[in-house]
Parts: sequence; structure tokens; C-alpha cells
Amino acid sequence: MRWAQVTDTGPVRAANEDSLIVSPEIGLFAVADGMGGHQAGEVASSMALVLMERELKKRLGNGERPENALIDSVKEANRSIYELALRNPRLAGMGTTVTACLRCLNEILVAQVGDSRAYLLRDGLIVRLTEDHSLVQELVKNGGITEEQALSHPHRNVLTRALGTSPFLEVDLKRVGIKPGDLLLLCTDGLSGYLRAEEIMSTVFTSPGLEAAVQTLLLKAFQYGGTDNVTIILVEL
Repeated sequence: MRWAQVTDTGPVRAANEDSLIVSPEIGLFAVADGMGGHQAGEVASSMALVLMERELKKRLGNGERPENALIDSVKEANRSIYELALRNPRLAGMGTTVTACLRCLNEILVAQVGDSRAYLLRDGLIVRLTEDHSLVQELVKNGGITEEQALSHPHRNVLTRALGTSPFLEVDLKRVGIKPGDLLLLCTDGLSGYLRAEEIMSTVFTSPGLEAAVQTLLLKAFQYGGTDNVTIILVEL
């Protein structure tokens, strides 16, 4: 596997509350977008990924089934973040999204909480692998608004599910078969909130390499008015 990654505070924010992790020894790629005041979002996102990687390595090493290990690792990170926020008033209300992909032979497992995303790019096409846990996604599913309207909806950042906000957490899990030449892209909404999937795809396929692709995507997010933190991982499978 080869990959490129970037995380950027952006042109407006004072701090970067996004985090990413790449752990090739276990085939883990993940992004997280934190929320909460006084740098609590930064604490939540980085803590989620560090704990998840540690727990996943332990569980896989003990022979646990990869899908169970991945889900349980996310839930363990959720529990730890929630309990820390209860103990520390400065971190009260912190939370984070997590989109994590674990490679297992000829498939990837995708664990999802929140509105960060994973896409699969193959044969000139792009497929979104995750479903946002957000208010606007519920409106789109119920026919209240279109995908186009969702991009500019005033409540597009309102999440319906996140790590750290409750002691109990439901984690979406998806299995995706892969083949040589596939590309996997993970990103926070600092990218997906400003670029449509088709533009992400065309940018990746017309770039001379993985590093050039992630840097061009980052610049486009800012050119299109993006003010949020942006985090991207692009993996050649």
C-alpha cells in the first residue's frame, strides 16, 4: 500500500480539532473531527484515534475477529472520552467523529460515527462508503431536502451521533471488497462540505500522484470558501 495524508487548520480557525492516524502494520486508516470548546475537540479527536489503535492492536493480537475488534475499539474509545469529560469540567461536552478503515486481505472494514467520510475510487468512478450521522442527512433521507441543498443548509454541522457524548454508542460497520488499483479516500467535512464527490474524483484521477492529489484537494476546499479544518488520507490499495 501507498498513501498520502494532510491535515490543516484552515484559513480561519485558531486550532486544528481534526486528527488522523495511519497504522500500516495493522492496516488501519482513520480520521476524526473533534468538537467542544477550549481545545476539547482536539483532545477528543486525538484521544479517540490513539485509544482505538491501541485497543485494536491488542484485540487483533488476541485473535479477535477483525469486525468485532474494530467496533469494540471504537466503543472503548467512546467510553474513555465520555468518562474523562465527566471528570474534567473543562472538557465537558467534548466529542468527535470517527471514520476508520481496516484492511483485511481482499476487503476493508469501515467503521463510522458522525459525518466524516470514506470514499472508494475505482475505474473512473467514486462510491461513498459511509452515511453521515447528521441532521441534514436525515432530512435528505426523508425527502425534506436535496443533496444539493444539504451542502448549504444552515444546520449541516449538527450531528446525530458522535463519540464521547453518551456512554452507549452505535457504530455503523460496512464490508467492502477491494481489488488492485482501488483508491480509498477518508476525509473530514472540511473537504466533503465544500467539494462534491464528482470533483473529488476528478481531482484525484487527474493528479500526477497521491501527494499532489491531497494537496490539490486541500487548496480547492479553501478556494471554494472552506473555513473549517481539513483532513484527508488517500490510500492506494
